[in-house]
Amino acid sequence: MIKPDAVQRGLVGKIVQRFEAKGLKIVAMKMRTLPQDVAREHYVEHAEKPFFGDLVGFITSGPAVPMVVEGKDAISEVRKMNGATNPTKAQPGTIRGDFGLDMGRNVIHGSDSPESANREIALHFSEAELLSYTRIDEAWLYE
Repeated sequence: MIKPDAVQRGLVGKIVQRFEAKGLKIVAMKMRTLPQDVAREHYVEHAEKPFFGDLVGFITSGPAVPMVVEGKDAISEVRKMNGATNPTKAQPGTIRGDFGLDMGRNVIHGSDSPESANREIALHFSEAELLSYTRIDEAWLYE
């Protein structure tokens, strides 16, 4: 999910382009301002942490762009591309390393496991919104 700070800074296209250039396939994407209940459920694993209220407040503060990305090892690849959660520790060339400036404004969220991905996808998309198609370059991307 591209977070509100990245939307406000006009980074959506640049971030999406990185995933597409890597060869990952966008199978669902929309812009929306998350309702409080969806935001709380999205970040439920942080519910008992002191920053939870601020996190929910930030992610609901403006439009975000949830998306579903597919490809070989998509979860680990996206997490590598995103970089360290704290942008000051993220490597240059990663999304957070190139665009993030602050822990609380780190421009992007990526699921950390298939279970989290399935739960988060269901919060943002219906089954009908998940598209199935073959990119023309897939034969050149995978053996």
